[in-house]
Amino acid sequence: MTPIEPVPDGPEAGPAHSATPSPGPPIGSLPRWIPDQPYPSVPMAATPRGRWRTRIVTGLAAIVLAFCAGVTGGYLAHRLDGTNSIIASVGAPAAGVVDRDSLARVAAAVQQSVVSIDAGTAEGSGVILSTNGYVLTNNHVVSMARGRTVQLTFAGGRTATAGIVGTDTAHDVAVVRANGVSGLPAATFGDSQKVQVGDAVLAIGSPLGLQGTVTAGIVSALHRDLRGPARSAGTFFSITDAIQTDAAINPGNSGGALVDRAGRVVGINTAIATAGQSEGNIGVGFAIPSNTAKQIADRIMTS
Repeated sequence: MTPIEPVPDGPEAGPAHSATPSPGPPIGSLPRWIPDQPYPSVPMAATPRGRWRTRIVTGLAAIVLAFCAGVTGGYLAHRLDGTNSIIASVGAPAAGVVDRDSLARVAAAVQQSVVSIDAGTAEGSGVILSTNGYVLTNNHVVSMARGRTVQLTFAGGRTATAGIVGTDTAHDVAVVRANGVSGLPAATFGDSQKVQVGDAVLAIGSPLGLQGTVTAGIVSALHRDLRGPARSAGTFFSITDAIQTDAAINPGNSGGALVDRAGRVVGINTAIATAGQSEGNIGVGFAIPSNTAKQIADRIMTS
């Protein structure tokens, strides 16, 4: 079974999401067993928009989508139509995937702009938006923070308390601001509309609490639509045109950066597909497009 789960933060597991796979052969070989669910299942809605768009409907295969935040919880199961395949990786490997020197330079630069976030009930990652302390992350990383404050750890080990500036539950985006800091290395954002299948990418964050972890892969597919219950009772999130990647993403990566070969942030890591009850990476991760995340973050900061 190839379940899909949003990347959990720290000690807790977040809500599950489903992704809409592209047409393909039946998946009759996949187990029909679905893990126990602490939350009610919610069908995943997706509007076809090109050949990469898919729909999650009742079928033979069980798919689980979980947050990339390390949070305790479980999985929401969704069924994938037996006539659809979840794998949509195409194209020849990008040259940058094997260019270790180039990737090392990008990783060293971007790591400085990615922070670890401890929200008490969850742990995740964040991307520095400005020199004066604004940080972009996922709503599910910070939504349960006590007192609307979280602890940030910057590259190099410096820490700071941050207050939640605002959240967008519907799109799983949040902005926090660190107190008493200045001169932070803000990340450079790229145009996610220019991302292509096969592009080399790096995922940077704090999986399992291991800050500054870098993994490499490619963009496996585009235009994935994810929808599911948010961590706040009675609310839902919806991510349109999510970027799918095979770069290893694990619990704690939520809110971290997906960057291109030039070191530009093209996505915010949010969800992963998992097999069975495992929360680990199986090569199917999802990121909110940078254009979407940045637009929402700008609105939050100016509202």
